[in-house]
Amino acid sequence: MFQALADPARRSMVDRLCKGPASVSELAEPLAMSLPSVMQHLRVLETSGLVRSEKTGRVRTCRIEPAALTVAERWISERCTHWERSLDRLAEYLKANPGEPDAPTQLTEEDHD
Repeated sequence: MFQALADPARRSMVDRLCKGPASVSELAEPLAMSLPSVMQHLRVLETSGLVRSEKTGRVRTCRIEPAALTVAERWISERCTHWERSLDRLAEYLKANPGEPDAPTQLTEEDHD
């Protein structure tokens, strides 16, 4: 999923689809690429589970898959919680040890032996 979101064009499409369903033409309009390229990007998004599309007549309409975004949001939230706790522990350590050097000392070649 995150690989699908790594591309700026695909993120732009997801941003647009978060506002509501859109046709492929509507998604392609602001992008400086050919329609076949837009379709390739949409396939990546569909394969990742972020987007689904359906064809009615000649129009393919795309929609965001909220459940997929919820999974990504949960994963990111878990990482944020981990780093916030780690940084809180670091802040507590630094507060309790104000005389400690700010940066670790450089190791010399002798230290590696």
